[in-house]
Amino acid sequence: VQLQASGGGLVQAGGSLRLSCAASGLAFSRYAMTWFRQAPGKEREFVASIDWSGGRTFYAKSVKGRFTISRDNVKNTRHLQMNSLKSVDTAVYYCAAIPGTPIASTLWDSSKYDYWGQGTQVTVSS
Repeated sequence: VQLQASGGGLVQAGGSLRLSCAASGLAFSRYAMTWFRQAPGKEREFVASIDWSGGRTFYAKSVKGRFTISRDNVKNTRHLQMNSLKSVDTAVYYCAAIPGTPIASTLWDSSKYDYWGQGTQVTVSS
């Protein structure tokens, strides 16, 4: 099983980036997928999650209204569209997968996840 995160980069404040997480050896249609991020010196934090059907999405308060998580089951890929980026969004972004349809409190807990991508760096310059 491999999760491949991509799409990070350097962007000015107010700009946009689209992250992607492609899965191999794992059918995303059976998993919820979540984006976490970790800034230097800080703990890993929940960003956004989407269930296997795409019917439920969850967002951290800090990104709600600016970020959108979506799915492409044909390509077995999940995306995170990030708009109106701020310097505080600078972090390494990780995608992670967990089977089934966990409750929200489980989705927010990074220790519950079975599979992780390698991370992609997002840097927002002010």
